[in-house]
Amino acid sequence: MEKSHTVYSKKTKVIRFLLVVFMTVLAALTLYPVIYIVFGSFKENAELLRGGTKLLPEKFILGNYKKAWQKANFARYTINSIVISLGVMIVTLISTSMAGYVFARKNFKGKELLYSLFVAFMFVNVGSVTLRPLFELAVKVKMNTSLLSVILIAAGTGQATYIFLVRGFMSTISKELDDAAKIDGCTFFQIYYRITLPLLKPILATTGLLSFRAGWNEYIMPLVFTMSNEKMRPLTVGVTMLKNSGDGTAAWNLMFAGATISIVPIVVIYIFTSKHFMSGMTAGAVKG
Repeated sequence: MEKSHTVYSKKTKVIRFLLVVFMTVLAALTLYPVIYIVFGSFKENAELLRGGTKLLPEKFILGNYKKAWQKANFARYTINSIVISLGVMIVTLISTSMAGYVFARKNFKGKELLYSLFVAFMFVNVGSVTLRPLFELAVKVKMNTSLLSVILIAAGTGQATYIFLVRGFMSTISKELDDAAKIDGCTFFQIYYRITLPLLKPILATTGLLSFRAGWNEYIMPLVFTMSNEKMRPLTVGVTMLKNSGDGTAAWNLMFAGATISIVPIVVIYIFTSKHFMSGMTAGAVKG
């Protein structure tokens, strides 16, 4: 009995060791490009043009950040990115919390079919195929001159995933609360607003963070919608323009400096909201 227990313990240790090694390698592969960009932002452009995988710069150049900030309208780009990200987050939180609540609590004809279609679209990415019709639609309704079209379209692309998470989290909330509220005279919307919504804070924190990140990282759509108006560009678009600001060569050092500036806000948000993000993500995914 002791021998089998010893063998089992050895197998467990080996599995854990292999798991740690695998996760370490995966983390290294994930973080290496980000670390390379951060250190690359302190390098001379000539050093970057020579290539190589060396992380630390031969000489730290702090002036790259100053040049990047001066050559690009970063203050305006930052405001645009914040407007887009907050807009996407607010629209997503309102629409997905309501949709998740309805799918979890309301019975209506075709509900399961409609929900199945939503879930199916979680695995479908049409990407740039829809850009042309969406842009033409925005032009027809005269929405292509503001960031509102980018916000609404970007918010709509992630609805299926967020509705899936919210509905899954709703299954952890007892329906007896709804019944008690009905006895007290609450309507269906009042139950959502007064009872359910405050209990959805963990999953809404997760949804808010994911949607904010999606809005912040959006590139193709803002690029298309802001081609004729430089003042509407977000950071993701503005950063790529820095590459062409060199004297006859690609200014990778300035682009890396701009990219580093653009990733700082989202990293800070992750640090302060990681606890709520993990708890909401786990509950919504497992119960869904």
